[in-house]
Amino acid sequence: MSLKYAVLAALLEGEASGYELSKVFDVSLANFWPATPQQLYRELERLAGDGLIEARTVPQERRPTKRLFSLTEAGRERLGAFAAEPTRRPTAIRDEFLIKMQAMDGVDPAAVRALVEERRAWALGKLARYERVRERLLGGRTEEEHLREADRVGPYLTLAAGIAFERENARWCEYALTVLAGRRAPAGPAGQPLG
Repeated sequence: MSLKYAVLAALLEGEASGYELSKVFDVSLANFWPATPQQLYRELERLAGDGLIEARTVPQERRPTKRLFSLTEAGRERLGAFAAEPTRRPTAIRDEFLIKMQAMDGVDPAAVRALVEERRAWALGKLARYERVRERLLGGRTEEEHLREADRVGPYLTLAAGIAFERENARWCEYALTVLAGRRAPAGPAGQPLG
């Protein structure tokens, strides 16, 4: 899949500026399809050139002119066709942190604990942000009411996947910290404990 479809899907929420789309990516899509602002702006230009989105400019007082992007009918059709296609391959995890965990034996245990604690704090921070987005999406309704009444449930289901992912990341980090706390410190070259 290319970034193109993630951008088209984000525009289902309605007209948005590049800055607003980068915030949508940061909050709701970053867990499964990250993009830098530069990649996002390049993709917006390509999509406009392909006729899948259109851009309009809005003059602003005391600020640069804003460009707002929206889906065209061709963009909606292309996104619909993509959504109906079978997924080509299952998800694969590529995570530098997990490679470090694989290679942690013989490393200073304090350094390893610091890495795990950092990952846990990151997961908890994202989880808190996702929970705030969830509350905003629900708008005072129960989850059942939202899923029954909302015009679109895709954003909520996607957010629920992000919440589950970060909860599991935090839970795994707590597990790893418990394991690390119960291990003896490895001996260094002179037979002295490393941590």
